[in-house]
Amino acid sequence: MTVTGKKHKNIRVTGRVQGVGFRYAVQNIASSLGITGFARNLPNGDVYIEAEGDDIQLADFLTWCHQGPPRAVVKMVDSYDGPLAGFTDFDVRY
Repeated sequence: MTVTGKKHKNIRVTGRVQGVGFRYAVQNIASSLGITGFARNLPNGDVYIEAEGDDIQLADFLTWCHQGPPRAVVKMVDSYDGPLAGFTDFDVRY
């Protein structure tokens, strides 16, 4: 599914981002911005996110990812473009 203006980002967030409600906070902010995709914990302690939206939505989302929820300590956010997956909502995955 290709939607004009919609882009896909693969995002890795490092720092103290597990055990602080990061994935659920990501889900809430993504839903409020109209972003679809998912977030899941990685075995090394990072959080991996795939997000789809327009340029403005994704810019706002990435800005939030650099701060995260109150108990998180974000050290780095790495993002790169990927192919559209056509997500219909934003899920927390395990």
